[in-house]
Amino acid sequence: MADRLTRELGVFGAVMMGLGSIVGTGVFVSIGIAAGVAGPAVVLAVAIGAVVATCNGLSSAQLAANHAVSGGTYEYGYEFLRPAFGFTAGWMFLVAKSASAATAALGFSGYLLGAVGLDAETWLVPVALAAVAVLTLVVLSGIRRSNVANIAIVSVTLSSLAFFVIGGSPTAFADGTENVANFFAAPDGGSGIGNLLFASALLFVAYTGYGRIATLGEEVREPRTTIPRAVIATLLVTMTLYAAVAAVGIGAVGAEGLSRAARQGAAPLEAAARSFGIPGAPQIMALGAVTAMLGVLLNLLLGLSRVLLAMGRRRDVPALFGRLNEAGTTPVYATLAVGAGIGGIALLGDVRVAWTFSAFTVLVYYALTNLAALFIPEEGRLYPKWVSGAGLLFCASLAFFVDVWVWTTGIGLIAAGLVWHAAARRLRAG
Repeated sequence: MADRLTRELGVFGAVMMGLGSIVGTGVFVSIGIAAGVAGPAVVLAVAIGAVVATCNGLSSAQLAANHAVSGGTYEYGYEFLRPAFGFTAGWMFLVAKSASAATAALGFSGYLLGAVGLDAETWLVPVALAAVAVLTLVVLSGIRRSNVANIAIVSVTLSSLAFFVIGGSPTAFADGTENVANFFAAPDGGSGIGNLLFASALLFVAYTGYGRIATLGEEVREPRTTIPRAVIATLLVTMTLYAAVAAVGIGAVGAEGLSRAARQGAAPLEAAARSFGIPGAPQIMALGAVTAMLGVLLNLLLGLSRVLLAMGRRRDVPALFGRLNEAGTTPVYATLAVGAGIGGIALLGDVRVAWTFSAFTVLVYYALTNLAALFIPEEGRLYPKWVSGAGLLFCASLAFFVDVWVWTTGIGLIAAGLVWHAAARRLRAG
């Protein structure tokens, strides 16, 4: 039985995996959610999230270049910090990204049902569960077929977003002045720096798919050069796209319009497209949203299964999850477990709860990423230490601007995970 995954991905494949992970729930769902928190200032929140993501992306890139194995920050914590930090990163990744994957599955279901005219209350969860099951089977087929499926999905998604920006610009320019008049006023009546930073935390999560490139480090060819190039290219494309989409969306229908659509049917961009006056525009956005959610779900299944694989190899979870198939292309048991976990969270049926909870846990994860990057030996360092220091500060600060119940629950989960980790280590030692 193989003990290492095969290296299949080049720069283009890695960039497309990154885009497939990022361009989905973030742009089609969370911009609407964040607009309800920060109002028109969501455009500024997009920029703040981008700054934090850049620092974290560079930290992730140089960590992966120095330690190119599956597992992401879970492995970097073990390699450059202490086992407890590594375990916390892996545990938080599993929690955060399982919630994000469930959000993607529910978002896919909401868009698809809206497009075909079926009742969301009845079919939202069953269709989401079906999507999880089908894509789990795709991931079980290996990274090569998963990559082909991802490229096809991402191509449709990017085309639909390009249409949104180009087709919606005339409406946004015509109505934009009125819709951004009270720039810092949120639709719920709140305002101020707290709302802006809360929205920034939500939108930071919308960028974090670039970490999937690092998480798949064991499957990337020439990782020391491929991973940094792919991460930087992915972030540049995503930042440009998010800023353009947010500006057009706010200009066309305002923050209240985007927020209301996210609350009612998780389809804010489709609602904005209805104001363009272009025949078929909502249907084009619905198609793009459907493929975007599938892309995110596919890539999260890949990333989560690779982290669970790494944790199984170190016996932080049952060793069964650290096994590969005979060909060395898939961690079968880890993939099946991840699919089941995502399906369980999707049963909640609440997009906003799943997304908000993932914000805190993923910020903790990337805080540990930046902390680990500070301890890379000088001969392996690709970027200045201040980049990782800034990323650590941003993540640690933004984590506590989410709802109080979210970060208190998150801290409780960290504590529970560390208790499990300590007990497991004692059992292995005994």
